Amino acid sequence: MGSPLLLKVRVFLKPLQPFFHQERPAFFTVKTCLWQPPQLSSSARFLGTRDTNQNLGGRQTDKRNTRQPGGQGAISQGRKELWDDAADGRNKRSTYQQKPSFTKSVFAAGTAKRTADMLKRKASLVSESEEQQEEPELRTTRSSGRLEPPDQPLTPAEWKKLKESLGNHERFDIRMMSALFTSGADLDIAKSLLTFVAIETGTLSYELLLRYLTLCVSGDHDAEVFDVYNIMLGSFPSLDTGASSLFIKSFSRTERWKEALSILQDVKKVFTPSPRNYGDVIAAAVRNSDMTTAWELYDELMEKGLSPHMETWDILFTGAKKTKEDVGDAVMCETEQQERLLGILLHMRNNQIHPPHNVASSIKSWFESLTGQKWKGIWTSATPKGVCGCCGSELESIQLTEGEYQELKDRVMADIIQGRDVFNKTTPEELERFKAFVKRKPAFDVVVDGLNVANINKDKSKQSEMLLAVVSEFARQGLTVLVLGRKHMLRPSRSWDKQNMSLIQQKAHCFFTDNISEDDPFLLYATLHSGNHCRFVSRDLMRDHKACLPVGATRRLFFKWQRGHQLVVDGYVLAGRRVRFQGILSYDTIIQTTGGSWHIPYDDTEDRSTYEVPQRWLCLTKKG
Repeated sequence: MGSPLLLKVRVFLKPLQPFFHQERPAFFTVKTCLWQPPQLSSSARFLGTRDTNQNLGGRQTDKRNTRQPGGQGAISQGRKELWDDAADGRNKRSTYQQKPSFTKSVFAAGTAKRTADMLKRKASLVSESEEQQEEPELRTTRSSGRLEPPDQPLTPAEWKKLKESLGNHERFDIRMMSALFTSGADLDIAKSLLTFVAIETGTLSYELLLRYLTLCVSGDHDAEVFDVYNIMLGSFPSLDTGASSLFIKSFSRTERWKEALSILQDVKKVFTPSPRNYGDVIAAAVRNSDMTTAWELYDELMEKGLSPHMETWDILFTGAKKTKEDVGDAVMCETEQQERLLGILLHMRNNQIHPPHNVASSIKSWFESLTGQKWKGIWTSATPKGVCGCCGSELESIQLTEGEYQELKDRVMADIIQGRDVFNKTTPEELERFKAFVKRKPAFDVVVDGLNVANINKDKSKQSEMLLAVVSEFARQGLTVLVLGRKHMLRPSRSWDKQNMSLIQQKAHCFFTDNISEDDPFLLYATLHSGNHCRFVSRDLMRDHKACLPVGATRRLFFKWQRGHQLVVDGYVLAGRRVRFQGILSYDTIIQTTGGSWHIPYDDTEDRSTYEVPQRWLCLTKKG
């Protein structure tokens, strides 16, 4: 350990956010313990080593190995978020041939990821074959642009030599600090880089200090963060969003957590803090049994229209249980917090939010800890008929009520069918012609996106055969079918067999739009106009159309309707075999309660896309 040293260096202020206009140079004086390579004289020492594993009294940390298992380029999600911060869901009409609803569904969690992985594996076979034929020189050139950081601290002379070997790039220090972060390098290597830059230029830029700060925070080097905080606070007229967020995160996990609250208050004077900023301080308040502050900040976060991170909800449920154990007047505290925590569950319900398993586990523990209420939680799943596999309760139906259906129909008509961009997808004349067509036809049971269904078969010569098979399946069931297609499908060709298209028009009502028109608005109009019983067939997940709905509640209603009405052909259709469709769940995958029970769908996979729903449930019931 080196002795303390005063080092005066000129630091250029380079703010990363546009609202900071001061760009004058600033000076600071550093007085700290120094890292000293053996070859350096005392005059070249800077930002020295301290015990990076020391644990401050009362400090709660989540220690992680700074080395990532993937080596160079492997960054955990938490580290990536830090770096990004720094840089700135019973009649003839129920007879569709479906697989049981507990099997594969386009809306089942993980379906998109499994499909993507399958396609990736196929693509990798082609890629590997191409790489084997690729010239070695070309592969070398591709990898040579990556900046490889050293595996130990370097002297200034060694850093200079490395810089020269890389062409004396003017942003060498920034790029190298980025590489050190990406590789999870030891903090002493970063310190030796700062020493080199300070000696070579007499300058440490704001951006370089910010990169170093990110490395310190990601590695839980909170004591080093305190030093950087003092330097930056005394040297720059203001801090940007990245630095403020990093300081809040680091201070929040130490005994100096109330300073994070002060930083948060300062941030609010300039811009709206992020949910992560609020969550860090809320977590600190909970860990220090200051539930009043925690809930005040949570209320503030919600009032600003921000969406809390799952970690915030997790710590509130965990902290409520801890407070009950620690506080004397637990009965009153528990009653107040119970109302608030049940409010979180209702918020999740109203916004179709599904907690991950760890949050569901905290919810389960909290319920089971409630005094005198005898709650019991069981991990379970639902039967295809929508019955809880644990308590036997019937889950809420996926079908919309009459009022919900009418509300959705009105909004879709106004915002999608008659929206501002509808005539980018069709013409006024064609839309009116289609409305008149639907009006004079009987209500449909099924609306088929003809081109979408035909394209399931990649063999272009069998597209009309594919569409005919699907239409024939519905006709066999006695259903009234509408097929939406394009006019080019009526021209005999290799893809569109004349006899097949003639049979389709005999078995179903057909409407063929102009070739430049989009089918989806017509499909949605016909399906909703026909009534709540009508379903539609398409692989299109309608995400663009859902996004056209301006109100979140309406978008969630659309997703519920979609999951209860969309039919997707299951795999390929073999000649002579009946067409089968992926299952449609009969129940809604949403948090629900009857007062004496709660059913919470939770994520048991990290592979769920936003348009998919979990398959596992937490069943909470009162005993006795």
